[in-house]
Parts: sequence; C-alpha cells; structure tokens
Amino acid sequence: MSSTFPTFEADTPRSYRMLIGGSWVDAADGQRIDVITPIDRHRVIATIPRAGEVDADRAVAAARAAQPGWAALPFTERQRALLRIADDLEAVVEDLAALTALDTGNAIRTQARPEAGLLVGAFRYFAGLAGELKGVTLPTGSDALSLTRRLPLGVVAGILPWNSPLMIAAFKLPAALVSGNAMVLKAAEDAPTTVLELAEICARHLPEGVLNVVTGYGPEIGEALVDHPGVDKVSFTGSTATGSGVASRAGGRLAHVSLELGGKSPCIVLPDADDEDTVEQVMLATRFARQGQSCTSGSRLFLHEDIHDSFLEKVVARAAQMRVGDPREESTDIGCIINARQWDRVQGYIDDGLANEGVEVAYDGRPALQVGEPGFYHAPMILTQVRNDWRIAREEIFGPVLSVLRWRTEDEVVAMANDSHYGLAAFVFGRDIGMALRTAQRVQSGWVQVNQGGGQQVGQSYGGMKASGQGREFSLEGMLEGFTQIQQINVRLS
Repeated sequence: MSSTFPTFEADTPRSYRMLIGGSWVDAADGQRIDVITPIDRHRVIATIPRAGEVDADRAVAAARAAQPGWAALPFTERQRALLRIADDLEAVVEDLAALTALDTGNAIRTQARPEAGLLVGAFRYFAGLAGELKGVTLPTGSDALSLTRRLPLGVVAGILPWNSPLMIAAFKLPAALVSGNAMVLKAAEDAPTTVLELAEICARHLPEGVLNVVTGYGPEIGEALVDHPGVDKVSFTGSTATGSGVASRAGGRLAHVSLELGGKSPCIVLPDADDEDTVEQVMLATRFARQGQSCTSGSRLFLHEDIHDSFLEKVVARAAQMRVGDPREESTDIGCIINARQWDRVQGYIDDGLANEGVEVAYDGRPALQVGEPGFYHAPMILTQVRNDWRIAREEIFGPVLSVLRWRTEDEVVAMANDSHYGLAAFVFGRDIGMALRTAQRVQSGWVQVNQGGGQQVGQSYGGMKASGQGREFSLEGMLEGFTQIQQINVRLS
C-alpha cells in the first residue's frame, strides 16, 4: 500500500486492499465497496474490498498459522514490536486525525486528534504490561509443584464500529497482540480507511499473519468471522441488537465473547452544582462534540427541581455557542453524522419526541445551522419536560439529542437513572462529594464519572452492565480476563 493518505481534494478515490497473511489482497470474488465521506454524500474518497466467507477463511487460516510462533516469543519481543508501532503511529498522528475527520465526520479538534493520540498511548501502555502475563505457584510442600500459566486464547476476531474506529481499535488490538494472540480485525464499511492505515503501520513490525484486516458488510464478512470455528474469541463493539446476535452465534460454538454495546447514560446534576464548571462538564458528557454518536453519551440530563430552570438556561447558552461545521476545520466543535440512514434516524427520534404531549423545546439549533447538504450535518436539540418512559428517554438515538428530566429526591433520581435496560456509563455532578459518591455508587453502570464529563484514559476498565455488554477492555484486568486463559499444572516431585 502507498503511504499517501486519502484527501477530500484527491481526483480519484484511494483503492485499498485487505491485509491477509502479510499480503495486501482483494476480495476473493473481486467485489468492492465505495466509501463516501459524510462531508459530502457525492464524494467517494476510497474503495475497499467486499469480503465474504472465503476471505474469512483466508484471514483466519493466516492468523492460526502465525499465532503459535508469536505466542512463543519472549514477552520482551512482543513488547518491542508494540513500542515500535507506537513510535510510527506518533509520527502520523496529524495524518490519522485528518483522515478520521474525513472518514467519520468527527471534528478534528474535539474528537479526531484526541482519538489518534489515544491510539499511540494504548500501544505504549499495553507494551508496558507485556511482563504481567504471569502465573502463580501454590505452597504445596517439597514433594509437589503447583503452578499456573497465562496463555493466549488463540485467534481473536475484533469487529469495529464506525463512530470511533481508531479508539475502539485501541481498546482491542494492543491488548490482544501483547498477550500472544493473533487477530483478524473487521473494519466498519462506513469508516474503514484509518483502520487500514493502522494495519499498514502495524504490518511493518509484526510477523506475517499476526494481524489481518478485512473489510466489507457485517452480514457477510462479520457473520463469517463470528461463526468461524477457527476464531477463539469475538470482541464486538456496536449496537445492542447486533451484539445480542453475535453473542448467540459465537456462544453456540462456545467461543469466548466480549461485547461493548449501546447506552442511554444518565447525567445527574445535584442541587448544589448550578455553576459554569458543571455546565462545561455536562456538555462534555452529552458528547455533542461527537454528534452524539457515542455509546457513552449522557443523553438523559436529570436536573433537580431547585436548579432546573437556571441550569438549563446555562446549558442552552453553551449549546448555542457550539459551532456545527466542516470537521476538518479547527474552529468546528460538532462535525457530521456518518450517513443518510443515521441522519434520518436522528430526525425520526426528534419528530417522535416533539409529538409527545407536554414536551418543550429548550434549544433547537437547526434554524442557525449554516452547513447542510451535501454533508450530513445535524444541530443539537434539547428537549425538556421529558418523561422517563418516552422513546427519546429510553432508546439510544446516537445523535445530538438531549432529554431533560426533573427530579426531587435522591431515591427518585436513582430509580429513574436505573430504569433502563442499558448500563454503560453515567455521570454525577455535585459539590457535596459524599452525596455525589453515594449517588454514583447506586447507579447501575459500568463506568460512572463524578464531576467530569470526559476523563476516559488508558488503563481504566471499560465495559457495560445489563444490555450494554459483558466483559471489560482497555486495562490490565481487561487484557488478562479478555484475552488470556489459565492453565493449571501439577507436578509430583518424588
């Protein structure tokens, strides 16, 4: 592959191939897919192979052939490989950020650049954990030896979403590799280019077949990997509906599975937190700067009745300051929705929300929107007087839509926050740190933040409760539990 990244201004689309067994290849049947930038629905920035079952067989076979040798290396060699990858990635962070903006529509300043930087940090972090794949010994006496070993699972299929492909690759790839697994990554067909560029960099430093990257549609190449008997573990990030099917199919053959799925995260503001700093953190929690296209979006804002009107006024004023525009521009806060289907989905939820009796529009950014077709731009929408049983308060919209709900007592807001089949993230804001922590500990979410709306960092265990998934990633615990298994060995010495 060429080292020249695609650009919006390119006269011809970049023609990508897949990485299988150390070679860049087309799909077995030669079919291809156009990749359209969300900045302009008429602009094809790249084409990719449309992989199918035969290609899954090729990729899994390459991974299975390479994995034993990779796992047999001293951990320091795997560690050095990851560090070399990190160095090469760091040199092209700006290029990856620019391509992320073009590929996903995520604004370069608020999302794309931090995502590319996080990828570098993840490879360095997990390189540092290479020596932590340790076993234990039991004090069984002088005539016996009892020990355990941490072994890789084998071949891992990682299925990536389109909203933050580099960030989700960072959750899966370095942990799987450093623990001795081989991997087949399936890039999302709507945003595959940064993952393919990542693969090119990784391939410089890994034995052939240790990393394979395939492209195409979920029902074709994705399902082929989930069903494949040569795949020992499926690590999936995506919607709850799709994840449920992945778990059922992979579980049917007793493959290991981890799932990071949807969310409808509560954002609770206590009555003593009516201040500008909290507003700023709440705006981070809404993920408006990611067009709401985040499974950790704090899309249900619970305001205590004593501060409801005052705090909401501040939130509206801050939302009105956010600029929706070309994601390639540094001045842009909010970029593009990924495609027409998702844009229509967001608009459908807004229409449904507005149809509810008693709902009020606190902020509608659409009249002030200065960008539109041919891009998929959507301004923030804030609806108040929302009830917790409405669709907009229960279902994941994946767009910049905030539902505001009023509460009176701590028990009431905790009950409302937990009245959801999701449990991925939650946010609690309060100056009384005791009350804030007490509330946080009662919320049924895998990740709860107190007095901050961002804060995701390498090393924290990330994953959901309830229908938001199972398993953890992005941490030492996630690496050990998600990508290794324990072998017990007992030896009689006399």
